[in-house]
Amino acid sequence: MKYNPNEIEEKWQKYWAENQTFAASNNSEKPKHYVLDMFPYPSGAGLHVGHPLGYIASDVYSRFKRHQGFNVLHPMGYDSFGLPAEQYAIQTGQRPEDTTRVNIDGGVDKEGKQIAGYRKQLDKIGFSFDWSREVRTSNPDYYKHTQWIFIQLFNSWYCRKEGKAFDIAELVKVFEGEGNGLVEAVCDDNVAIFTAAEWNSYSDDQKEKILLQYRMTYLAETEVNWCPGLGTVLANDEIVNGVSERGGYPVIRKKMTQWSMRISAYAERLLQGLNDIDWSESIKESQRNWIGKSVGAMVKFKVLSPKSLVQSEAALSDLVLGNKDSFIEVFTTRPDTIFGVTFMTLAPEHDLVAKITTADQKNAVEAYIEKTAKRSERERMADVKTISGVFTGSYAEHPFTKEAIPVWIGDYVLAGYGTGAVMAVPCGDERDYAFSNFFKGQNGMPEIKNIFANVDISEAAYGSKDNVEIANSDFLNGLNYKNATQAVITALEKIGQGSGKTNYRLRDAVFSRQRYWGEPFPVYYVNGLPKMIDAQHLPIILPEVEKYLPTEDGLPPLGNATIWAWDTKNNEVVNKDLVDNFEIFPLELNTMPGWAGSSWYWMRYMDAHNENEFASKEALAYWESVDLYIGGSEHATGHLLYSRFWNKFLKDKGFAPTEEPFKKLINQGMILGTSAFVYRIEGTNSFVSKNKIGEHKVQPIHADVSMVNSSDELDVEKFKAWREDYADAEFILDDNGKYIVGREVEKMSKSKYNVVTPDDICAEYGADTLRLYEMFLGPLEQAKPWNTAGISGVFGFLKKLWRLYIDENNGLIVNNDEPTKDNLKSLHKTIKKVAEDIENFSFNTSVSQFMICVNELSSQNCHSKAILEPLAILVSPYAPHIAEELWAQLGHTTSIATVDFPVFDAKHLVESSKEYPVSFNGKMRFTIELPLDLTAAQIEEIIMKDERTLRQLDGRTPNKVIIVPGKIINLVG
Repeated sequence: MKYNPNEIEEKWQKYWAENQTFAASNNSEKPKHYVLDMFPYPSGAGLHVGHPLGYIASDVYSRFKRHQGFNVLHPMGYDSFGLPAEQYAIQTGQRPEDTTRVNIDGGVDKEGKQIAGYRKQLDKIGFSFDWSREVRTSNPDYYKHTQWIFIQLFNSWYCRKEGKAFDIAELVKVFEGEGNGLVEAVCDDNVAIFTAAEWNSYSDDQKEKILLQYRMTYLAETEVNWCPGLGTVLANDEIVNGVSERGGYPVIRKKMTQWSMRISAYAERLLQGLNDIDWSESIKESQRNWIGKSVGAMVKFKVLSPKSLVQSEAALSDLVLGNKDSFIEVFTTRPDTIFGVTFMTLAPEHDLVAKITTADQKNAVEAYIEKTAKRSERERMADVKTISGVFTGSYAEHPFTKEAIPVWIGDYVLAGYGTGAVMAVPCGDERDYAFSNFFKGQNGMPEIKNIFANVDISEAAYGSKDNVEIANSDFLNGLNYKNATQAVITALEKIGQGSGKTNYRLRDAVFSRQRYWGEPFPVYYVNGLPKMIDAQHLPIILPEVEKYLPTEDGLPPLGNATIWAWDTKNNEVVNKDLVDNFEIFPLELNTMPGWAGSSWYWMRYMDAHNENEFASKEALAYWESVDLYIGGSEHATGHLLYSRFWNKFLKDKGFAPTEEPFKKLINQGMILGTSAFVYRIEGTNSFVSKNKIGEHKVQPIHADVSMVNSSDELDVEKFKAWREDYADAEFILDDNGKYIVGREVEKMSKSKYNVVTPDDICAEYGADTLRLYEMFLGPLEQAKPWNTAGISGVFGFLKKLWRLYIDENNGLIVNNDEPTKDNLKSLHKTIKKVAEDIENFSFNTSVSQFMICVNELSSQNCHSKAILEPLAILVSPYAPHIAEELWAQLGHTTSIATVDFPVFDAKHLVESSKEYPVSFNGKMRFTIELPLDLTAAQIEEIIMKDERTLRQLDGRTPNKVIIVPGKIINLVG
């Protein structure tokens, strides 16, 4: 019987679906193991061969754990809300819910495009997903619970003293009993202090405004990344080189009233939690850097009154500073350098900039602010070479020397980090040093002060804390870094202008998006203040709109909705024309960001059909957290950070059972595409073969790899038919009449025409070949190029495996013969290697071992059931379809999926004999197998009596017999 993968794979995929083979139980006596993949966003482009890499790895591991006796949860779903679907809907005039559904389920969209559908593509690869638990974040039965979690965040506050979140009602009781003077809470800056009597006298609206300053999710005017081209706010990780990752549109900084999440409250817990999880050090370091813990001091520099700087009334009228008691607050990790402050720099977005800029500097400052608004925070942080800034014209007072310090603005200072202001100490900081030297000699830039004893700063700053002796610094002279730091903090606290402080770079996360295709907020507004819709009335379903762009007056797309107001009497969404601000109120027009639904989805898989809760306590207690999570490293500071934040919050509120959501994380590497290039002679429509370029000036152009064979030869006719402008193209061929393309390994992408789809591979070679080949390409966590030419070798291996069991006449050739010593050695080497490799995620070396084993068994002519039955189980995690078929051929009537993994027995690898090469004067003449426990004398006796030895000696007596037991036998002379 010929190995027919398509027939076999279709048969077993149908069997698994009908028998729910991989459905996990929430009530099992088996130990649990939860294996999760980062779920995909379902685009219309579908999967290419790079996408399944992590899924195949997690599937191998899941199947292995089932063989080991675990109750394995291995679910799959779709992160189906988001900007790409909305943009596609705008471009094609389709509804995003329609395109999203077709992208998942397959079919023909309204443009007539045939969409394969993610589900069908995934099924073809033979994954052991528990599809009974599928989730789609855009389904109301899912985002109902996302809305519920948002309400819990709104109704919570974070207590610094206890280090956790509590119900807002508990905070209200504190306010009623003692005011807020002693409350240790994470809250807005500059919250006014009030007594219990004052709180109890406030109106309901006043109380709500105050509570908004404490809630875990709150409304505030925030600096955001605004993308006019997309009509929405973007997160930092959605921006690349100052433009939107989606579409490449310019992004500017802008102040908007937004919903935000107090992720900053969890900064220390997010840092400490990294010590308790098995993640790569690079991902942990990314998160540590993003959280950015710094220990130092907060210092207040008094903004000088104009009267102290100018003598005439005319000069005074040029200044726009009114409050002589204003302060610039800075956070510094080097308070020991305070006497080296030469100037101060504010972020261009800092609130004080408009207040302190003088009239003669106004135009320059405003022009600079407009220019920097077009650069993202990431771009500004990364660009250490560009130096730019403007003097505001104003000064601040040094807290100790009372010296006037010029105040500049510069985009290397970020409003979202620290206080948005820095005290610049050029002698101790490279960036301040460069800034000072760049503007040297200009008004408002003094000479650099050197406060380090015996240090030359003529060429560069001295940034080290080691071996520092402070000089030219009044009461700090002669002190080292540590002692000077403590002395400054004590002195600042004494004069009321500073204190010791731990600061974090992590900012609260903006949670509003001005787009349509996202979760609606369960929020309506009374007197401009947000109110939560009661959880029993959820979900608040996304309404239909005719247009997905913002309204003409700039409102988000939900402003186009007709039925979008909340009736508080009947508790339903009604026509917005009925808004009377008495019983019917306007609903929130923003939607939640893409990370909302993905920040808790692993818990929904635990109890996916629970209508009343996001998951029952019993299900959460059983599954606890994800044991193995596989996905891309690009989510290090986005999804992974937000997920940990939501998990910790839900733990505080008694819902999540563990502090961390993902015990072990593996980032799979990227499968790269091998692009093909044709070479067009500049100024012509002629294409020259790679080997004939010579002196021609050519322009490389991507060609579709489907038109190129394994010998890099282009199908010229296909290329000419590919595009209308190539129809009349001329081709300069090689001497052998072929057009040879150039090759380059780069990211697999539709735009580079180097995409290989798993559907094509499965159709030609079968899913088992695809699975084995992707695992064989190289270490899971490394990037590796795809080469379709190499897949035939893996396909050949599967055919050779098949022939161990089935002959050419469709006959089962497995017998009950007792396995030989070599048979058992080959098998148990493989058992040991495969088990160790899977546990260590070294999947590529397992595939190599399979090939070695099958080659050995074939050469041994092994057809013993005692060997081939466990071999089928070993292969099953990698190539499940052929393993199931061979298992059935062996007479089994149930799936191989949960059969016990073979047990390794070390005795079969212990060598009891040795095949010695027997040499005469250094030349090997024959071999002989002898027991390893023989002494040299015993070996010599046997050799000297062997007929082959006697023939070689021909009556002579050797001068010397050299024997090393276990290694060599050599007769000399």
